[in-house]
Amino acid sequence: MTIKRTLAATTAVAATTALGLGLAVAPASAKQGTAPLAGVLVDQNQFDSNGKDYDIVTEAVLAVLASKPSSPVSALTDGKVRLTAFVPQDRAFIKLVTAVTGSKPASEQAAFETIAGAFSIDTIEQILLYHVVPGATITAKKAVKANGAKLKTAEGKRLKVIVKKGKVYLKDRTPVTKNARVVQVDINKGNRQIAHGINQVLLPINPAG
Repeated sequence: MTIKRTLAATTAVAATTALGLGLAVAPASAKQGTAPLAGVLVDQNQFDSNGKDYDIVTEAVLAVLASKPSSPVSALTDGKVRLTAFVPQDRAFIKLVTAVTGSKPASEQAAFETIAGAFSIDTIEQILLYHVVPGATITAKKAVKANGAKLKTAEGKRLKVIVKKGKVYLKDRTPVTKNARVVQVDINKGNRQIAHGINQVLLPINPAG
């Protein structure tokens, strides 16, 4: 299976609207606290050379919603749904592709295309949901006090929180990548949906088989 970054026009417009991609940032003081997380993770949805943003995960979400509009991933577009997402930065996906293939991808787009070609839509959906903890808004202040906690994800499995010297890690289930460390905190703070950027992609399954 190959997922093309440029979707058919009608599908792309529909998915973009659903994700709220027209929002560059959420209001500084969201009175209702319902700004969707999807709207604050994008920077015009363009692959670039900034490894610390979220272009690849945005493309993955778009691909899943284009194929499966009713996917639970759509919760990221609904600010009324309370959740916490641990979102891999672009450099995390570069690391994943390098670990799986043994070769570093030449660009973010190349990394995304490798992932899209290697994994089915269902597997990509499963990986995305493994990064989402539904029903809870976990701020950085709460996270650093949660050493040993096991968070149930939207995918069904649990993530174990490890806190060392004030740094928050999430224990990975596979030998392919190392434990993920939180490197950016409280994205979309003040709303029901909050995110923390991490430096590894968490895997509920072993891509090596």
